Amino acid sequence: MSNNKIAIIGGGNLGSSIAEGLIQSGFVKVNQITLTKRNLQTIQQLADKGVTVTSNNMAAVKEAQYVILAVKPFQIKDILKEIKPSLQASQHTIINVATGVWIKDVEEILDSSFAIVRAMPNTAIAIQQSMTCICANAAATKQVGFVTDLFNQLGKTILIEEKLMDAATVLGACGTAYALRYIRANIQGGIEIGFNAAQASLIAAQTVKGAADLLLTKNTHPEQEIDKVTTPMGCTIAGLNEMEHQGFSSSLIRGLTTSFQKIKKDM
Repeated sequence: MSNNKIAIIGGGNLGSSIAEGLIQSGFVKVNQITLTKRNLQTIQQLADKGVTVTSNNMAAVKEAQYVILAVKPFQIKDILKEIKPSLQASQHTIINVATGVWIKDVEEILDSSFAIVRAMPNTAIAIQQSMTCICANAAATKQVGFVTDLFNQLGKTILIEEKLMDAATVLGACGTAYALRYIRANIQGGIEIGFNAAQASLIAAQTVKGAADLLLTKNTHPEQEIDKVTTPMGCTIAGLNEMEHQGFSSSLIRGLTTSFQKIKKDM
């Protein structure tokens, strides 16, 4: 258990999910977490668990060692200017989880002497199953290690170069929607072949979860696992081939690259 104090600026869905995950994991003591939000009533359940809640951002960061910026991208600039007087490069590590906000954007308001870490979780952080991509500037190995350990309590992490963050957004964040759209189609197909909606939903979701866990647990390539369920002249290969004839893989790849180009265009 760490002795570092963590201030989470922004008590919305993401900030609250981070706080909840840290509590459940026991990564830090509950009283070492401070969460801020203007409307404190909406995070009262976390206060009841022992989290310090406040609407005062400056007070929240003053005693913390790690400051997580869990606000909307358009709020980052104003928030940083607000808390800057309470920040010290020798004390604080800044963790930005706002999509599309680069390390240099934070440095422009603070300065390059601060240890700044950029993290990109996805919505599965709400159930401690996020895929979080992390990059940093001049942060020490110890600081990056702490941030990595922190997000490992909330799922899995990977360290990447910042230039890959847009691609990580597409694959790791937009990818959640793509996977869910596949599951929805699977459910619709399941209903057509005889299941009711609830049955099809359970079978489809658990099957996809199991398939993902196979890869994560055994560290195998998807084709290795596909080969285990495709027999000569069987129903699985017949279905897979028909999906490919209809453009299954190519349409998914084109969707990923289209989302990526959209991010680049909007920068």
